[in-house]
Amino acid sequence: MKPRLYGFTVAAVVFLADQLIKYWVTGPLGIDKVGDQRVILPIFNFTFTENNGISLGLLNAETELGRWLLVIMTAAIAIGVAWWIGREKERGDQFALGLVLGGAIGNILDRVRFGYVVDFADLHFGDFRPFLIFNVADAAISIGVAILLLRAFIAWLRERKAPKESEDHA
Repeated sequence: MKPRLYGFTVAAVVFLADQLIKYWVTGPLGIDKVGDQRVILPIFNFTFTENNGISLGLLNAETELGRWLLVIMTAAIAIGVAWWIGREKERGDQFALGLVLGGAIGNILDRVRFGYVVDFADLHFGDFRPFLIFNVADAAISIGVAILLLRAFIAWLRERKAPKESEDHA
């Protein structure tokens, strides 16, 4: 598989998984109104919520103008990520960027269709919730960004170490 195609394939798989799981939770499981809940494990529930903003409740868009501005902003970011995938040669970065792109497109589609993003994954330890309620797209975006940051940090460490090694041999 061509390296650039790999990132787009990952994006397509994430997008499809996100949309299928959202359909399954809101359709067959019937968790489709704010507050609807089903306990899956003692520490994990499916809890329906409508996310009008972006990560961590930022940029909450409760008006139509806000909704469409978020669609435009996130679409611009997705286009930038797609452009980056088209230029990226490293397979690890291709994978991470594919996670980000697939998640972004999944959430953009929700916002266009419903006016909000469908969130349902509720990880908790008693009353402690380490994350806000999220979805597959959110998880993919977060994991993709974490991979990109980790890979950039490792590359930075290697670059800092490389000149010291060559100076020692001189």
